[in-house]
Amino acid sequence: MPPSHREELVQADLAHLIHPQHHPVEHQAPHLWASGEGAYLVNLEGQTYFDGLSGMWNVAVGHGRTELIEAAATQMKTLPFATAYAGSTTVPAIRLAEKLSERVYPNIKAFYFTLGGSDATDTSIRTARFFWQAQGHASKRKIIARNLSYHGSTIGAASATGVEEFSKGFGPRLPEYVHIEPPYPYRQSDAPHGKTPGITAADWLEAAILREGADQVAAFIAEPILGGGGGVIVPQDDYFPRIREICDRYQILLISDEVITGFGRTGKWFALEHWGVKPDIVQFAKGITSGYFPLGGIGVSAEIKDLLDSVPPGKRWMHGYTASAHPVGCAVALANLQVLEAEGLVEHSAKLGSYFREQLEERLKDSRWVGDIRGLGLLAGIELVADRESKKRFAPEADIGRRVRSELIQRGLYTRVLDEVICLAPPLITTLSQVDWMVETLSQAIHATFADGSFE
Repeated sequence: MPPSHREELVQADLAHLIHPQHHPVEHQAPHLWASGEGAYLVNLEGQTYFDGLSGMWNVAVGHGRTELIEAAATQMKTLPFATAYAGSTTVPAIRLAEKLSERVYPNIKAFYFTLGGSDATDTSIRTARFFWQAQGHASKRKIIARNLSYHGSTIGAASATGVEEFSKGFGPRLPEYVHIEPPYPYRQSDAPHGKTPGITAADWLEAAILREGADQVAAFIAEPILGGGGGVIVPQDDYFPRIREICDRYQILLISDEVITGFGRTGKWFALEHWGVKPDIVQFAKGITSGYFPLGGIGVSAEIKDLLDSVPPGKRWMHGYTASAHPVGCAVALANLQVLEAEGLVEHSAKLGSYFREQLEERLKDSRWVGDIRGLGLLAGIELVADRESKKRFAPEADIGRRVRSELIQRGLYTRVLDEVICLAPPLITTLSQVDWMVETLSQAIHATFADGSFE
C-alpha cells in the first residue's frame, strides 16, 4: 500500500471519526485493519497479528467464517428487517429464543434481544425495577454493583459501571446506584476469623443491603469474572453461592452480566455454571454472534416472564428499541451457536484453557515481575507488579501497560493491557501450538520490558 494512501486515511480518521474512549493522541499512527482469517488480523501493510483478545472479547469462532457470512447474506436477501414490537415477530428471533432456552441456565425461560451489551444492561435494570413496581414495591429501585466492574457506556450502564473514569467528565452517576468492593483473591485482605475471603467479599453485599434497606434495592448486578474494568478477576469458589443466598434472603434479583463470559469463553456455556448458581436475569452480547453482527440481550426467569405476561395491557413493560431482535442478527447468532456446538468449542475452551494456564504458570512462575496469573477457560489475566513479595504496584508514570503492549505488538500479539494486567481472550478456535506461541511471546515481551534494568 502506498504510504500516501495510509496517510490520507489517518488524516480522514482524525478529522471525521470519533472512537470509543476517544482521544486523538491514540490515533496518530493507528492500526488500520484490512482483513482477518481464523485467529489472525492483517493490517493494510499486510502484517499479520495474532488476535489475542478476539477482537473485543467477542470473535469466538474466528474471522472469515463462511457459515456466519452466508447466514447474514441469506437473511438480508429474504428479509433484511422487520419490527419486533408487540404484534410482530420473525422466524430467526423465535428460533434463537427457543435455542437459547436450551443452552442458558435452566431457570431462564424467555429472552429479549438488544443491539449490544450496554443496552442489555439498561434493559436488565429497567426490567428489575418493573418487576418490583408491578407487584406494588415501587421503592425497590436501587441497583447494587461492584467497583472495578464494567457494564457499558450508556447513562444507565455507566452508572452501574464501577470504574470512575466512565462517569467522570459526564456529570455524576444517576441516583440510586450503589457500589461495593468486589472479590479480588490476589489483593483481598485477610478475612475475619471464621470466614473465608470469598464469604467475606459476598457479605459486603449483605452489609450494603442492610445499609440501604432491602425494601429499596431492586437488584445486584455482577460479572461472574470482572473483565474490562478489573482485569480478569476470578472470584473465590464460595463467593457466588453466598451471593445467591443473600439475594434470596432479602428478595433482591441477581443479574449476571455475561457479555464477556457467555457462550463458552470460560469453558462453560455461561460462567455461573462453574459455581452451580442460577441468576434471575442474565445479559449477553459479544459472543452470541462472534461479533459478526451487533446483537445482545437478556434472559429472564420464568417468574419474571410470568409477571410480564400477567400485567394489564395498560401497565405493560414499556421498553423497546427499533432494532430489537433484528432478524439478520438473530440469523447470524443461530449460525454461530451451531458452529460452537458442532465443533465442540465450549469443551475445547475448557480443555485448552487449563493447558494455557498451566503453561503460563510454568513459564512465568520465576519472573520477579509477575504477581498473579488467573483465568477460566480461554480468558486469562497476568498481573505485573513492581515487587512480588509486597504486591506493590508500579507508579503510574512507569507506563508499564503501554511498554508491555508495545513489546507484544512488536512480536505479533495484539491484545489489551489494562493498567498492569495483560488481558487475554483468544478465539475459541485457538490451537495448542498457538497457545505455546502465545506463552513464549508473553515471556519474551515481559522480559524485554524490564531488560534495561530501569525498574531495579
